[in-house]
Amino acid sequence: MAALYERDLACRGLGIALDEVATGRALMRMRVAPSMVNGHGIAHGGYLFLLADAAFSYACNSYGPVTVAQAAQVTFLAPAAVGDELVAEAVERARSGRTGVYDVTVRNGAGTVIAEFRGQSVMLAGKPHTT
Repeated sequence: MAALYERDLACRGLGIALDEVATGRALMRMRVAPSMVNGHGIAHGGYLFLLADAAFSYACNSYGPVTVAQAAQVTFLAPAAVGDELVAEAVERARSGRTGVYDVTVRNGAGTVIAEFRGQSVMLAGKPHTT
Protein backbone atom coordinates (compact mmCIF):
# COMPACT_ATOMS: atom_id res chain seq x y z
CA MET A 1 0.00 0.00 0.00
CA ALA A 2 2.93 2.36 0.61
CA ALA A 3 3.96 2.08 -3.05
CA LEU A 4 0.38 2.72 -4.19
CA TYR A 5 0.19 5.81 -1.96
CA GLU A 6 3.56 7.02 -3.27
CA ARG A 7 2.08 7.07 -6.80
CA ASP A 8 -1.19 8.69 -5.63
CA LEU A 9 -0.47 12.24 -6.71
CA ALA A 10 -4.06 13.41 -6.17
CA CYS A 11 -4.11 12.47 -2.49
CA ARG A 12 -0.57 13.55 -1.80
CA GLY A 13 -1.09 16.86 -3.61
CA LEU A 14 -4.16 17.65 -1.50
CA GLY A 15 -2.50 16.61 1.76
CA ILE A 16 -4.68 13.52 2.21
CA ALA A 17 -2.80 11.17 4.54
CA LEU A 18 -3.14 7.41 4.63
CA ASP A 19 -3.24 6.61 8.35
CA GLU A 20 -4.11 2.89 8.38
CA VAL A 21 -4.80 0.00 6.01
CA ALA A 22 -5.89 -3.50 6.98
CA THR A 23 -7.65 -6.16 4.96
CA GLY A 24 -10.91 -4.59 3.80
CA ARG A 25 -10.38 -1.40 5.84
CA ALA A 26 -8.66 1.97 5.51
CA LEU A 27 -8.42 5.25 7.41
CA MET A 28 -7.49 8.52 5.69
CA ARG A 29 -7.27 12.10 6.91
CA MET A 30 -7.54 15.55 5.26
CA ARG A 31 -7.57 19.12 6.56
CA VAL A 32 -10.00 21.45 4.75
CA ALA A 33 -7.93 24.21 3.12
CA PRO A 34 -9.29 27.64 2.12
CA SER A 35 -9.02 26.60 -1.54
CA MET A 36 -11.48 23.72 -0.89
CA VAL A 37 -14.57 25.79 -0.04
CA ASN A 38 -17.50 26.60 -2.30
CA GLY A 39 -19.43 29.86 -2.65
CA HIS A 40 -21.23 29.18 0.63
CA GLY A 41 -17.93 29.10 2.53
CA ILE A 42 -18.15 25.38 3.35
CA ALA A 43 -16.11 22.45 2.07
CA HIS A 44 -17.00 21.63 -1.53
CA GLY A 45 -18.72 18.26 -1.81
CA GLY A 46 -16.25 17.15 -4.46
CA TYR A 47 -13.42 17.20 -1.91
CA LEU A 48 -15.49 15.24 0.60
CA PHE A 49 -16.30 12.69 -2.10
CA LEU A 50 -12.62 12.48 -3.06
CA LEU A 51 -11.56 11.82 0.54
CA ALA A 52 -14.18 9.08 0.95
CA ASP A 53 -13.37 7.60 -2.46
CA ALA A 54 -9.68 7.46 -1.59
CA ALA A 55 -10.36 5.55 1.64
CA PHE A 56 -12.63 3.21 -0.32
CA SER A 57 -9.86 2.66 -2.86
CA TYR A 58 -7.26 1.67 -0.28
CA ALA A 59 -9.70 -0.62 1.54
CA CYS A 60 -10.67 -2.52 -1.60
CA ASN A 61 -7.08 -2.67 -2.90
CA SER A 62 -5.86 -4.13 0.42
CA TYR A 63 -6.21 -7.65 -0.97
CA GLY A 64 -3.52 -7.15 -3.61
CA PRO A 65 -5.05 -7.27 -7.12
CA VAL A 66 -5.91 -3.95 -8.77
CA THR A 67 -9.46 -3.01 -7.81
CA VAL A 68 -11.36 0.05 -9.05
CA ALA A 69 -14.68 1.75 -8.42
CA GLN A 70 -17.64 0.39 -10.33
CA ALA A 71 -20.08 2.85 -8.74
CA ALA A 72 -20.28 5.17 -5.75
CA GLN A 73 -22.81 7.35 -3.99
CA VAL A 74 -22.43 9.92 -1.22
CA THR A 75 -24.86 11.54 1.18
CA PHE A 76 -23.77 14.86 2.70
CA LEU A 77 -25.08 15.21 6.26
CA ALA A 78 -23.30 18.24 7.76
CA PRO A 79 -21.02 21.00 6.50
CA ALA A 80 -17.27 21.03 6.99
CA ALA A 81 -15.38 24.29 7.49
CA VAL A 82 -11.92 25.60 6.67
CA GLY A 83 -9.47 24.12 9.13
CA ASP A 84 -11.58 21.06 9.95
CA GLU A 85 -9.59 17.85 10.02
CA LEU A 86 -11.73 15.17 8.41
CA VAL A 87 -11.25 11.44 8.87
CA ALA A 88 -12.66 8.90 6.42
CA GLU A 89 -13.03 5.34 7.67
CA ALA A 90 -13.72 2.70 5.01
CA VAL A 91 -15.09 -0.71 5.96
CA GLU A 92 -15.83 -3.66 3.72
CA ARG A 93 -19.46 -4.81 3.91
CA ALA A 94 -19.46 -7.63 1.36
CA ARG A 95 -17.10 -9.23 -1.15
CA SER A 96 -18.00 -11.88 -3.70
CA GLY A 97 -15.94 -12.95 -6.68
CA ARG A 98 -14.49 -9.83 -8.28
CA THR A 99 -16.90 -7.34 -6.67
CA GLY A 100 -17.22 -5.72 -3.27
CA VAL A 101 -19.31 -3.23 -1.31
CA TYR A 102 -17.66 -0.73 1.04
CA ASP A 103 -19.07 1.92 3.37
CA VAL A 104 -17.09 5.03 4.27
CA THR A 105 -17.97 7.43 7.09
CA VAL A 106 -16.39 10.91 7.03
CA ARG A 107 -16.23 12.65 10.43
CA ASN A 108 -14.80 15.93 11.66
CA GLY A 109 -12.56 16.27 14.71
CA ALA A 110 -15.58 16.51 17.04
CA GLY A 111 -16.85 13.17 15.73
CA THR A 112 -19.77 14.68 13.80
CA VAL A 113 -20.64 12.63 10.73
CA ILE A 114 -20.13 14.86 7.70
CA ALA A 115 -20.87 12.33 4.96
CA GLU A 116 -21.72 8.69 4.31
CA PHE A 117 -20.37 7.05 1.15
CA ARG A 118 -21.06 3.64 -0.37
CA GLY A 119 -18.80 2.28 -3.09
CA GLN A 120 -19.00 -0.81 -5.22
CA SER A 121 -15.70 -2.19 -6.44
CA VAL A 122 -14.62 -4.50 -9.23
CA MET A 123 -11.29 -6.33 -9.38
CA LEU A 124 -9.44 -6.11 -12.69
CA ALA A 125 -8.75 -9.76 -13.55
CA GLY A 126 -5.10 -10.70 -13.57
CA LYS A 127 -3.78 -7.17 -13.18
CA PRO A 128 -1.26 -6.85 -10.31
CA HIS A 129 -0.23 -3.57 -8.72
CA THR A 130 2.91 -2.16 -10.33
CA THR A 131 5.88 -1.26 -8.17
